[in-house]
Amino acid sequence: MKNILSPLKIKNIEIKNRVVLPPLVRFSMIGTNGKVTEKLLNWYEEIAQDGIGMIIVEATCVDKNGKLRDNQLGLWDDSFIEGLKEISAIGKKYNVPMLIQIHHAGFKKNFNLVEEEVLDNILDMFVLAFERAKKAGFDGIEIHGAHTYLLSQLNSKLHNTRVDKYGGSFEKRMYFNKTLIQRTKNLFDDNFILGYRMGGNEPSLEDGIKIAKHLEELGIDLLHVSTGIPDDSFRQKVKINDFPEDFPLDWVIYMGIKIRENLNIPVIGVRNIKKETQVSYLIENNLLDLVAVGRAMIFTKRWMHKAILSYKKRNNTNEV
Repeated sequence: MKNILSPLKIKNIEIKNRVVLPPLVRFSMIGTNGKVTEKLLNWYEEIAQDGIGMIIVEATCVDKNGKLRDNQLGLWDDSFIEGLKEISAIGKKYNVPMLIQIHHAGFKKNFNLVEEEVLDNILDMFVLAFERAKKAGFDGIEIHGAHTYLLSQLNSKLHNTRVDKYGGSFEKRMYFNKTLIQRTKNLFDDNFILGYRMGGNEPSLEDGIKIAKHLEELGIDLLHVSTGIPDDSFRQKVKINDFPEDFPLDWVIYMGIKIRENLNIPVIGVRNIKKETQVSYLIENNLLDLVAVGRAMIFTKRWMHKAILSYKKRNNTNEV
């Protein structure tokens, strides 16, 4: 039976256990120039040396005009590569695969009026950022397609009412994803993973499943299910009608489980995971392949080390 300490292999990448650090943007550790800092390196080293299975480095922006906030990591030119190499080197030092999340915050207003040429240019920026990420030594990339940011805006039939090649039909809403993956497929050999963080509710779980299956067909190696552009009526429907009363965890975790049932690639679940026993429940019951632990890593020193000890104590084992 699989457990929290079971290894997982994706392509040639060995993941030593089932816990993932999700892409937590550490704004307080980054300056307005978007460069890697000593504080940020110390943070990633602290997590890596504690025994975690995989790290997804925080949202890293392809365009200085597409940032969440001024103090966010950047990858819009080659000057960022050397600093990011220092992060990827930490993963190699501690045998922790590292993906880096590539991101654009999107458009808060008038998204459907943004000129097609603007999106064409951003697509070019994503391609270049992918190339730089590989040069920086990461084990893969996670495309940020969740949380109402640019790709979430494109994916959502609730939000995307464009009438050009970027919107309208399902196929057109997926045009950016498809073109990006096609243009960068040469990068993704057996030692480089292509991941995607998606909204399970985009706007409904049914839509999320459809998007997830399409992403798998496009060649995604690893899917990370979070939230999309919210539809409050759907969220209530999930909680009231579709959400099992005896399910002990968050509704977003539940969406990840339901999406995984429709796929053949590994799925990461995320949201409000704080205890080793929660991770173990999801892995031992074969509900998810990997589980992301985010804020608990910030607020609980040596969370992973303590989780390993907790698992071994509960199971009376010295398993490594």
